[in-house]
Amino acid sequence: MSELVVYGSYGYTGSLIAEAAAERGFNPVLAGRERRTLESQAARLNCEFEVASLDEPRVLDMMLADATAVLNCAGPFSRTWEPMVEACLRTGTHYLDITGELTVFEAIHGQDDRAAVADVMLLPGVGFDVVPTDCLGAHLAERLPDADRLELAFRADIGVSRGTAKTMIEHLDSGGAVRHDGRIEQVAMAHESRTVNFGWGVDGQHVAAIPWGDVSTAYHTTGIPNVTTYVAMSERAVRMQRAAGLVTPLLSLPPVKTGLQWLIEQTTDGPDADERASGESYVWGEVRNPAGDRAVSRLRGPHTYALTVETALATARRALDGDAPVGYQTPASAYGPDLILGVDGVEREDVV
Repeated sequence: MSELVVYGSYGYTGSLIAEAAAERGFNPVLAGRERRTLESQAARLNCEFEVASLDEPRVLDMMLADATAVLNCAGPFSRTWEPMVEACLRTGTHYLDITGELTVFEAIHGQDDRAAVADVMLLPGVGFDVVPTDCLGAHLAERLPDADRLELAFRADIGVSRGTAKTMIEHLDSGGAVRHDGRIEQVAMAHESRTVNFGWGVDGQHVAAIPWGDVSTAYHTTGIPNVTTYVAMSERAVRMQRAAGLVTPLLSLPPVKTGLQWLIEQTTDGPDADERASGESYVWGEVRNPAGDRAVSRLRGPHTYALTVETALATARRALDGDAPVGYQTPASAYGPDLILGVDGVEREDVV
């Protein structure tokens, strides 16, 4: 099999992916900045490793010289995507990552022309962000081809890793976002709320709008110009989110962000194996066309981190096997709306 580099292999999610990749015969090359951690992990998994910092372009190029694809697991991706994508464009290496950051999706989309010239696929968001939601959006667009509005919501037994928590801190001051008439517009966090039925006994859930990655990716996948994304959130939590908007200027101060991220380092581990094995995730979606017709579909799947391992490795395997459409891609634009159905435990149903 062609070579897969897993960068950030010793973070919480990166380690889950690296362990599964090693078990399944990918023979991944583990990579990151911390030599001692890599040496220990590589010895335990019987894998090769490379020490490379993202501020060393020549070292990155040497790391990727023999690679077919790199799976970037090092967040916050707002800090890591650019040097790794640049290295991929120089070396002809396919790029995948597990970001959920809206600005990162848009920034990588901006490299579409360069990637096509370099014969490289750029595929961010191959984890829970955004494979299930992207695939459901694409499925709904097939069901109602003239839809001009898409709403997506999810409910998940998430738990939070250090990396995810740090990314959330990084974007505390960003507010909300929606896609309106094809353009991303900034709005207040949790500016809209509604009730949705996720199915499988999870009905009547209150959800609130958040700037989920599909505000970017669903538009590029489906062409639907109006996109709003939601997460299950109690009405009390919505009030707290809206109140937090009043202190946004304080949250944007670098010392505040640094302090919060230090606190995350000391207190956050991520969900354990039992939590990952027992948790579930739910996705709901609705499209409407100008005539008022609508279609509703939903998904049920494993815990978000367990699902991320499966979708990240499923997309990486395709890239390694030569199935890598060049240029910027979303999971569903590259591999279709049924990509998510290849994950054990995922069910999809059409409601309306």
